[in-house]
Amino acid sequence: MEPVIIVLIILVVLVFIALIKTIQVIPQASAAIVERFGRYTRTLNAGLNIVVPFIDTIRNRIDLREQVVPFPPQPVITQDNLVVNIDTVIYYQVTDARAATYEVASYIQAIEQLTVTTLRNIIGGMDLERTLTSREEINAALRGVLDEATGKWGIRVNRVELKAIEPPTSIQDSMEKQMRADRDKRAAILQAEGVRQSEILRAEGEKQSQILRAEGEAKAAALRAEGEAQAVRTVFEAIHAGDPDQKLLSYQYLQMLPKIAEGDANKLWIVPSEIGDALKGLSGAMGNFAPQAGGSGSSGNGTGSGQERREKPSID
Repeated sequence: MEPVIIVLIILVVLVFIALIKTIQVIPQASAAIVERFGRYTRTLNAGLNIVVPFIDTIRNRIDLREQVVPFPPQPVITQDNLVVNIDTVIYYQVTDARAATYEVASYIQAIEQLTVTTLRNIIGGMDLERTLTSREEINAALRGVLDEATGKWGIRVNRVELKAIEPPTSIQDSMEKQMRADRDKRAAILQAEGVRQSEILRAEGEKQSQILRAEGEAKAAALRAEGEAQAVRTVFEAIHAGDPDQKLLSYQYLQMLPKIAEGDANKLWIVPSEIGDALKGLSGAMGNFAPQAGGSGSSGNGTGSGQERREKPSID
């Protein structure tokens, strides 16, 4: 009985293994290459697949998602004989699992070498300055060459990016000095333009301020003159309306004399001619008051004075 049990156990194990090899589950966005006796038979897509056990074998499982592969820095010589190190990143996707398996031994290595050679050809026709400023142009040219070459391998190159372009250290120092000099020059130019614009604005502001100040002073002087004229006119009208006599005018002139002489700096002052007339009028007024005050005394002494008047003897 024991040999029978052993045979049954072996058969169960073989059946289990056959079932495992018969049922193949392929994940989403993946594909599998099936070979029968070493020859390509079909490509298994995502899902549950049935194969013939011990006859069909899975040769390769390929990821159909977009892949990102960074390549190490590659030394490239520019047109002006300068060596630059360029880092590249390739975005690719397998579109045909059969071609990616049988058309090229290692498509990753093939893409890397093709990238290096194409990059050297492109950069070899550019100088350093153009290389540093033409990344989009380099990316487009590199992508076109890679996409055309990898199409027969069942691979589509979606994007090619240059991560870094590193020129030699001496060139970097020279470029930094040049950039610093250019920035200093631009800063000096901008500062000069700022000062010039500031001076122009300041001059325009002063000009406008002087114009406004002159206009204000002119208006103020006109208003002041008009006010003074109105005041003089009012005083004149008031004087004529009051009909002043010569005595009042003389008294007003005498009141103004102390005001004219005020101040230590008044060394010389001019007396108007009207003051003389005023003094004459005032003296006339005082003369009119004098006979009323001392008329009798004058008449009494008139004879005495006449008597005391003597003629001065003449000297022959």
